[in-house]
Amino acid sequence: MTIPRVWDLVRSFKSECESRGWEVSEHEDWVKTGNKYHNFLWTRTVRPAALKKIAIEHKCAIKEGVSYRVVDVAYTAWLFSEAPSEELIQAVAENPELSQRTAIYDLSCAYSKRPVCPKLNLTDSSVFQEFENFLEKKWGVEFKKAQRLLAKEV
Repeated sequence: MTIPRVWDLVRSFKSECESRGWEVSEHEDWVKTGNKYHNFLWTRTVRPAALKKIAIEHKCAIKEGVSYRVVDVAYTAWLFSEAPSEELIQAVAENPELSQRTAIYDLSCAYSKRPVCPKLNLTDSSVFQEFENFLEKKWGVEFKKAQRLLAKEV
């Protein structure tokens, strides 16, 4: 079974979220549970400074008809199609404010014969937990904690 591109994975996951009664956007990649927004950002790469700026702002534009409004985002998941840098992982892991709101998924390995993908998810986001379960059950993607973080969590 061939795993779809990242944007198709997110679109498929959003369909699963709708079936759970969670609100999703047709145009943006967010899921709303209760009054909390869980945002998905997929990228090839990003500089640590840019990730920090986006994560600390924790805002997202929501399209409503022909206009937009800005909302506070409770959680952001970064979906990388290329392995994120060690510096980026450390920047999130070492900052409690960022690590409680930000998850990092290295999906660059998802397209290999045995897809085992590093992750950093110290959030309590039920949506991100379901995203991991969805990828494991539907596409056979296994997640493991990023090796460089194991020593810190003991």
